[in-house]
Amino acid sequence: MLKVWASPATCSLLPHILLYEIHADFELVVVDIVKEGGFPERYKKLNPKQRLPILVLDDGTVITETVAISTRISQMAPDHRLLGANDLDVVRSYEWFNWLSGTFHERGFGAFFRPSLYADDESAFESIRRKSHAWIEQCYADIEERLTGVHAVGNAFTAVDVFLYVIYRWGYLLKLDMKGRFPNYTKLVLEVTKRASVLKAVEKEGIPLIEDNRLDPPESQ
Repeated sequence: MLKVWASPATCSLLPHILLYEIHADFELVVVDIVKEGGFPERYKKLNPKQRLPILVLDDGTVITETVAISTRISQMAPDHRLLGANDLDVVRSYEWFNWLSGTFHERGFGAFFRPSLYADDESAFESIRRKSHAWIEQCYADIEERLTGVHAVGNAFTAVDVFLYVIYRWGYLLKLDMKGRFPNYTKLVLEVTKRASVLKAVEKEGIPLIEDNRLDPPESQ
């Protein structure tokens, strides 16, 4: 049986939802990295990089990194077309993935909640947070401008829609007016949250469907 390790409301919510989307038989291990005080030492052998999510396949193969795991899940059920309906859609999916996971997530939320990764001098932390907060708002605005319908890739649901939903939720941690400022983005999110896979995943993780008012950072490491 597949086994996935996920931390509530982090980027690991993406593969968690996708596993339900393809009706996979899997075991979920919820690891609350906030309550744990970080990545638990007991799982270091599974992922020496000390990050979640982690996916273990039926044969014991370990896969790490959100996009890589999501790709493997897509390969398990090609008829679901989670990366798109054609070759160009797949390219567009990875275009989104790379920007969301690297540029937006790490440079934005990663820097905002963990400025110590970017400077040793604590007096610089507030400046890093200000810059990263501005970057987060700019990225949300870029998404808003880019979206023209309720799906990000082609004219159908893909894993990119789920990733956008995950990151949309984090805006509420910063008290941003997501509905008021980003109506196009909000329409996509509302469409995503109609799916049974999303409802089941958020229930399992014990988190709000959209408006996440927790104070904990959305980090998966």
